[in-house]
Amino acid sequence: MANIQYYDVILKPVVTEKSMNLMAEKKYTFYVHPEANKTMIKEAVEKMFEGTKVAKVNTLNEPGKKKRRGYVIGRTAKRKKAIVQLTQDSKDIEIFAGL
Repeated sequence: MANIQYYDVILKPVVTEKSMNLMAEKKYTFYVHPEANKTMIKEAVEKMFEGTKVAKVNTLNEPGKKKRRGYVIGRTAKRKKAIVQLTQDSKDIEIFAGL
């Protein structure tokens, strides 16, 4: 496995209607590095966002979608998504505050 630093683990937040509804339950959704595991994701969230304590991490791999350009059939890139649940006494993540 590659040497992945904590700031390389979280790629970007997922901003969808479902992920916004999960924020009421202190669950935040991120796209993460494909080789990152749950412990790496937990450490990255706690180091990047001060005052947060992670209770649970769920991950899922999204396969690439089939796309066509004329007769050429290909796939988009696959992605890994993580849903991070914070503890009740934890601070909220500020990047989602204005959304």
